[in-house]
Amino acid sequence: MTTIEKRLEEFVQRSSQLPVPGSGETWRRFTALAEQASIDLSLGRLCEGHADALAILAEAGRKPADGATYGVWASRGKSARTVAERDAGGWRLSGTKEFCSGSGIIDRALVVADTSDGCLLFDIAVDTNVVTVLPDSWPSVGMADSRSDTLEFGGPRISNDAVVGPLEFYVHRTGFWFGAIGVAACWYGGAVGIVNELIKSLDSEPNDFVLADLGDCIGALETMRVALRCAAHAIDRDPRDEGGQAHFRAMVARHVVHAGALTVLEHASSAGGARSLCLNGEQSQRVADLFVYVAQHHGRADAMEMGRIVAKARSWS
Repeated sequence: MTTIEKRLEEFVQRSSQLPVPGSGETWRRFTALAEQASIDLSLGRLCEGHADALAILAEAGRKPADGATYGVWASRGKSARTVAERDAGGWRLSGTKEFCSGSGIIDRALVVADTSDGCLLFDIAVDTNVVTVLPDSWPSVGMADSRSDTLEFGGPRISNDAVVGPLEFYVHRTGFWFGAIGVAACWYGGAVGIVNELIKSLDSEPNDFVLADLGDCIGALETMRVALRCAAHAIDRDPRDEGGQAHFRAMVARHVVHAGALTVLEHASSAGGARSLCLNGEQSQRVADLFVYVAQHHGRADAMEMGRIVAKARSWS
C-alpha cells in the first residue's frame, strides 16, 4: 500500500464525521479537504471524490456501502462515452470513461451513464463492473498519483437498486454546485502546500525580490481563503438554494481561487527559481499537480456567464 493509499484509508475511516454541505459546518468540510490537498494534491483529489460521493448519496437519501472507499466518475466526452441499457431486472454498463480518479485504489464509484431517456447515476463495485484499464491512458506527470485512467465498463447486470436518484439527478441537484466549490478548496490546499514548501526553502535572509514574490503568494492565499469561507457560510444560510444563487456563487468562488492558484504558481516559481523546480522533487511535483488540477476550470466560459448574469441585471450589488 502506498503512502497516498494509507492516508486515503485514514481519511475514509474519519469521513463519517465530515459535515455535508449546508449542514452549518461547510467551512469545516472545505478546510478538511484543503488540508489533505496541502499534503499531496493527488491525495486531496481522492479524498474530495470520496467526500463528494458521500454527500451525493446523502442528498439522494441513500447510505454508502460499509467501509467502502468511493469516487465520482462523471466525465463525459465525445470519444469516451459510458452507456447504460436496460436488462431484465436491471441495467448493463458498457463503453468507456476518461478521468476515473482512483483507478485501482477505490472500491466503489458513482458513475454517470447515458440511457435512452437521459443520464443516470449508478453506484457500482469497481472490481465487478470495470473490465479494462486502457493502457497508458493517464501518462500525466501532474496528478500522476490520482490514477485517473480511462476505463472500460461491462461485467454482470447491475440491479435497479444501484440507480442513485432520478434521471439527470447528478447535475440538477442543489449539491452539484456545493461540490464544485469543494474542488476549489482542494486547489486552495494545493497552493498552500506550494507556499509552505517555498517558505521552508528560504534563506535566513531572503532578498527583497523573493520577499515580494512571497508577499504576492500570501495575498493570493488569503483572498482564496476568504472567498471559500464566504461561500461556505452562504451555503449554510441557504442549504436548499431557495435564493437561486448556488450556481453563480460556485462560479465566482472557483474564479477567485483559480486566479489565486495561478498567482501562486507564478510567484512561487519566481521566488524559488529553477532550483526549486529542478532540484526539489517534492516542490516540482506540487507545481505540476496544481497546474494540471486547475486546468479543469472552465475559466473563460464561466467568466462570460458571470458577465452575462450581471449585465442582464443591469447592476452589481
